[in-house]
Amino acid sequence: MAIPRSWYILLLSTLLLLISSCQKDNSTQPVILAEVGSQQLTKAAAKAEIPTHIFQSDSTSAYLNYRDNWVRRQVILQEAERLNFTQRKGVQEKLQRIREEYILQAVQDYIITEFEGDIDVSEQEARNYYQQNKDKFTLDERYVRYRHLIASSNNGAEQAKRDLMRGIEWETVAKQYSKHADLKIRESERFWPISIAGGDITMLNRYLNIIGPSEISPTYRSGSEYHFVQLLDERPQGDHPDLDWLIGQIKEWLTLEKRKRAFNTYVKNLYLQGQANNEIKIHSVINETNTAVDDSTVSLNQINQ
Repeated sequence: MAIPRSWYILLLSTLLLLISSCQKDNSTQPVILAEVGSQQLTKAAAKAEIPTHIFQSDSTSAYLNYRDNWVRRQVILQEAERLNFTQRKGVQEKLQRIREEYILQAVQDYIITEFEGDIDVSEQEARNYYQQNKDKFTLDERYVRYRHLIASSNNGAEQAKRDLMRGIEWETVAKQYSKHADLKIRESERFWPISIAGGDITMLNRYLNIIGPSEISPTYRSGSEYHFVQLLDERPQGDHPDLDWLIGQIKEWLTLEKRKRAFNTYVKNLYLQGQANNEIKIHSVINETNTAVDDSTVSLNQINQ
C-alpha cells in the first residue's frame, strides 16, 4: 500500500523540529571552563568577574588566567574543608568579625541610598566651596600642558614638526602622523603633574623639564616608534589650579561628607531610640588599678565617628 505524500511531509516536519530543538538545547547549555569536586566554573561566571579592560585586551588569556586561579582557589578551599578548618576557634572568631564588618558596611550603603535624593551636590555648591576655601587648593608641583606625537618613522616625526612650525593645526598633524591620534589630542587638552608628564618615557619627561613654551623637543626613538613633545603651557608649584580641574573632585568630596552626616544622623536617632526603650545599658569600666570609672553615659559625638 502506498504511503500518502502528506505522511512524508509530516515526518519531515517532525524531524526538522527535533533537530531544531536539539540545537536550541545545545545553545542554552552553559559552557563549563573547569570543575573541582562538585564546583563548576562557567564561562559566563568567569566573564562576570574579569575586569572589562583586561577582558577587552585579550579575552582568551583573561579566561585562561581566571580559570587557573579559580582551580587553585577551589583546591585550597576543598583542603580547608577536609581539615574542618572553619570550625577552629580562632578561625571562627575571625570569620565572625569579617561577617560583622561586611554587614555593617552593607547596611551603611543601604541606608545611604535612602538619602541619595537629599545628598546630591550641584555644580554651584562645588563652586561656592572652592571660592570659600581657595587658599587650601594649591599645586604641590609644577603642572604642564603639552603635545606628544608618536610617529612610525623618523621622517614622519620630522615632517610633523615642520607642519606644526608652519602653523598647521595640531589635530590635523596628529591625525596624519601620530599613532593613537585621538588619545594624544585629548591628552594635550589638560594639564599634567610634571612628575608623570611624558608617560613611561623618561627622556620625554627630561625634555619637558628643559624646553620652554611652544618649543619642540628633539625626536627620541623608543623601539620602533619616534616621539617628540611640545610644551604648550605651565603652572608653577604653589599656584591655584583652575576650578575646572577640581569641580568633579570637589563634588565627590561634598557628596561623601553629606553621606557621612546623613548616616551619622540616622545612627544617632537609633541610639536615642534605644535609650528611650531601655535597650542600651552602659556599665562602668574597670581600669588597670581595679578602680571603677563612672562613665554611664555615651557622648553622642562618639556616635558620629
